[in-house]
Amino acid sequence: MSTTGAAADPLAALGSLPGVPESVESVRKAVDRTYGHRIMRRRSNEITSEAALRGARGSAALSGADWALEEVRRRTDFSGDDEARVMGASLRLTAEAGQLLSIWRQSPLRVLARLHLVAAASDDDRVGRPRQGGEPVDEPLVELPLPSAAEAHGRLEGLSELIIAGGSAPALVTAAVVHGELLALRPFTSHNGLIARTAERIVLVGSGLDPKSVCPAEVGHAELGRAAYLAAFDGYVSGTPDGMAAWIAHCGKAVELGARESTAVCEALQRGAA
Repeated sequence: MSTTGAAADPLAALGSLPGVPESVESVRKAVDRTYGHRIMRRRSNEITSEAALRGARGSAALSGADWALEEVRRRTDFSGDDEARVMGASLRLTAEAGQLLSIWRQSPLRVLARLHLVAAASDDDRVGRPRQGGEPVDEPLVELPLPSAAEAHGRLEGLSELIIAGGSAPALVTAAVVHGELLALRPFTSHNGLIARTAERIVLVGSGLDPKSVCPAEVGHAELGRAAYLAAFDGYVSGTPDGMAAWIAHCGKAVELGARESTAVCEALQRGAA
């Protein structure tokens, strides 16, 4: 995250990059359309539950477990193989995210540690804390050089300070930076991609942009595909204004697609087909 010294509120500065205000406005309109659907007034809990399931499926797909939605609904055992464990971790994280909203703004590092505990579901002593020097990281999706443990710790602290301080940055910008920074740092020994996307969801919900959690960005990230996801992420890692703007726009498009997905669910419920 190339923001040091850019402004007193570096995330707000990112919000003024070319194309970003348009992305922010487009996301707001997409979210408002979903919330304005007549089904949301009567059956919002059903939409939230469905969005959680579809979001978990989308995030797992990016981490190598690309299952059909009906297979996710059908399965009860997620311990059989690597893909099943990824899917199980994604489902657990999605369920846990809503329990951590009140803690996030006060102690984001505590939330991230909790997310790793939930995802890993292991008593390994490397679980639930940032990695230490020399510890390997299992994150096959991201092949970029791994920052040292010391750099990861320092940047994680910096990210935490920005979140706690708050500011005037749009929710989309903050969510995109949290997502990108966690993916770049890979601060844990495993499940960093799943955690990064869960943290993005927490920001979008906790900010009030998507308070009922019905516009799952994970759905959009999966629909846009791994290649586009990684290309946009390369822009984030570059730290250039154009690269950062491209990443934020990509995250914005993902939220819009998540909103579209839930609008389609609303339409199906209205027709009595779901």
